[in-house]
Amino acid sequence: MKRTRSPRPPRSAPDTEALLKEARALGLSSSRLEDAYWEARLSNQIDTLLKGKDDDTLNAALDHLYQSDDRGYEGLVDLVESRTESHSTGGDQGDDLLLIAIPILAWSRYSIPSGPVSAAILTNVRTQLMAHVLAADTRLALANALFSPDQIPPGFSATARFTGQLGRAAQQNVDFHVDAGQLPEAMHFLSDNRYILAAVAVKHGAPIFRWQEQDGDREQAEAQWKQQGGEVLRPLFPGCAIEARLPLAFFSACRDTDRAARGYAIQASVAFLNATFPEAADQLQAVIAPFHERRLTEYRIGFTLADGAKVVHGVVWPLLDAEDENSDVPGQVESILTAAGVNRITSLDHAFPAEYCDDCGAPYYPNQDGETVHAEMPEEEGTPHSRHLH
Repeated sequence: MKRTRSPRPPRSAPDTEALLKEARALGLSSSRLEDAYWEARLSNQIDTLLKGKDDDTLNAALDHLYQSDDRGYEGLVDLVESRTESHSTGGDQGDDLLLIAIPILAWSRYSIPSGPVSAAILTNVRTQLMAHVLAADTRLALANALFSPDQIPPGFSATARFTGQLGRAAQQNVDFHVDAGQLPEAMHFLSDNRYILAAVAVKHGAPIFRWQEQDGDREQAEAQWKQQGGEVLRPLFPGCAIEARLPLAFFSACRDTDRAARGYAIQASVAFLNATFPEAADQLQAVIAPFHERRLTEYRIGFTLADGAKVVHGVVWPLLDAEDENSDVPGQVESILTAAGVNRITSLDHAFPAEYCDDCGAPYYPNQDGETVHAEMPEEEGTPHSRHLH
């Protein structure tokens, strides 16, 4: 399944061409032995580009293959992500290091926290990770910060450097200090993702996760983490509703959380609006419509009250992975809305341009009249400007 990529102008350079040639060869490979040959060659090139902070070449090759060669793209993106989020040291007698993300979905009428995490909470998180998620002989380093999506390391090379820094701390089984004051300011949404980042060190070839062990079970690990891990994370989120997600390797965790965040944002929206307009909860209506840039990129859901003209809130549902015009996204959205208690749902077929407010940058949302408008809370509620549900 393709990872989502934003369209970029095509580029051509010697390093990009070399990646394209060998990624296509990997896609055409007919055996595991041949796979290993091309993977080794590509890995050496990727490592050189990561050390040189040359994300442009990596992205140019990935963008080109995304449009033209599914098998070549999947082989290259797997290797780029693997070389970014995992390192091996010392050969067969050394350690395997893996960057992992501990995701949390949260929503609040107030601000969703980010920034420093206390040593006491990190200790509790470590205890629950070792009890339910990680294999017995792992060593662990937790970064002492709660990251918003805007604050996680940007790009492949920055993430690879962070993997190295955290990985060295994991080899010593100590936590890693992050200067939270140097992080970008977190953007504010009613519903958003948060992450604690960590690295795990194990002897080469040893299991990393609990479910890799002979008596391990992934579903059981996930259930125990959501219950026990969620409780130790809750003090980080005063005034918030949260859902703890299963910690996984960095890129997989981020993708899984992005997918889950779409439905979570709809559920959060309905809960927020029902609390804000309790006398009109049974009059809540939703309008679903597709929005295009050069292609279909997202659906937007506008929430209206009885008259249907004024949009009081909105949610953006971005297309991910291989979703396109043929995907039944409206059906998924309708199912989530119905489960949340919204029964008045309109799905528009008209394709709207993905426009934003020139003044505040907020997306425009569809209303019952088939128009796109700014979402505005009534002034008497004390919230004249909407907060976008991420």
